Amino acid sequence: MQRVAPIEPGTGILDVEAVRRQFPLLNERIGGRPLCYLDNAATSHMPLSVLDAMDDCYRHHYGPIHRGLYPLAEDATRRYEQARATVARFIGSPSAEQLIFTRSATEAINLVAAGWAQPRLRTGDAVWVSRLEHHSNFLPWQRICQRTGARLRMIELRPDGSLDFEGAADLYGPRTRLIALSHVSNVLGVVNPIREIAEGARAHGIPVLVDAAQSVAHVPVDVVELGCDFLAFSAHKMCGPTGIGGLYAKPEHLDDMEPLHVGGGMVDEVDELHSSWAPPPGRFEAGSPNLAGAVGFAAAVDYLTGIGMERVRAHVWDVTRVALRALAAIPDVQIYGPADATRRAGIVSFNLPGVHAHDVAQLLAERGVAIRAGHHCCQPLMRHLGVPATTRASIALYNRRDDVDIFIDALQWARRAFV
Repeated sequence: MQRVAPIEPGTGILDVEAVRRQFPLLNERIGGRPLCYLDNAATSHMPLSVLDAMDDCYRHHYGPIHRGLYPLAEDATRRYEQARATVARFIGSPSAEQLIFTRSATEAINLVAAGWAQPRLRTGDAVWVSRLEHHSNFLPWQRICQRTGARLRMIELRPDGSLDFEGAADLYGPRTRLIALSHVSNVLGVVNPIREIAEGARAHGIPVLVDAAQSVAHVPVDVVELGCDFLAFSAHKMCGPTGIGGLYAKPEHLDDMEPLHVGGGMVDEVDELHSSWAPPPGRFEAGSPNLAGAVGFAAAVDYLTGIGMERVRAHVWDVTRVALRALAAIPDVQIYGPADATRRAGIVSFNLPGVHAHDVAQLLAERGVAIRAGHHCCQPLMRHLGVPATTRASIALYNRRDDVDIFIDALQWARRAFV
């Protein structure tokens, strides 16, 4: 196999082999082949520390949360709230009470849309999103705007995938009630200038929601530094379990937000005609909380923190640079998004001319390479790009330059099969 030439500054950023030893599934043979996993934007794998923490929880600490006065229940409650505090610190939240556990980033955004935005929107108001958005940060706003008579406005893109603010002159206009943007595009990998957008919005009293699902695993995220009002993210894209995510919100928004779900555990008082809600964050966590998920979430945060997010960012950028250069050397490959890897967060989408993305992904799967093909839940963006789908390779802290070699070799083989 032809090797990809090393480029600066990758040497010594991260001991990737030591990292990989902590991820059991990466060291198995799938379908008789070693696994070259490059689908981290869809979901990442879990290290032993996360698996062990969840196993220990189920074996030794599993009990009802906020519901019992006996030692096991009190221990479970304490661990759940400790997990909240750990995750809150990871994103720079000023207090643990500003972090709500949700089922996913999708549920977090729906909570803000239905519980905070909908009561405030009127006919003629505007909610702004971008052409880059995942359906999770598009459909909730589309539905709420349809219900209220507000307008869903869209920031379009420049040719390199960056946001075209010149074409969004009314972004900070008097009828704008919310700006909801992804931190990192799950298709183009481009990192949006959230801090600058939030600064402009704050000057006009406009709240900003950030979909950080694709950024929290790759770059340091601090909600105070970003200046956002809301931040949504998911554990399963940052080496944690599926089925749990988080929503950060400023206290004044939490106080004014209605719960998305009602039921057990989130009430203050209930009578036959009227009910009152518990204070945040409990108000937004109806039902039995996901104890093991929260413990696993916190363990993933501890794992990433132990490595250091600056080191993770440097490593992911380095491997992304290698992948971009290697792809650009293949004749006729169409790469989407910025050519500069430092403007991306580990995501590279591309197409082979005349070949459907699904066919490329299927052939690569035969060589043990796991990538994603499709519209990536971004159909408005696909229409902008003029394609039905793209092929996407997405990189995490445990990916090596060798993974790029394997991927490029398999892609070259697939390309020859279609010529």
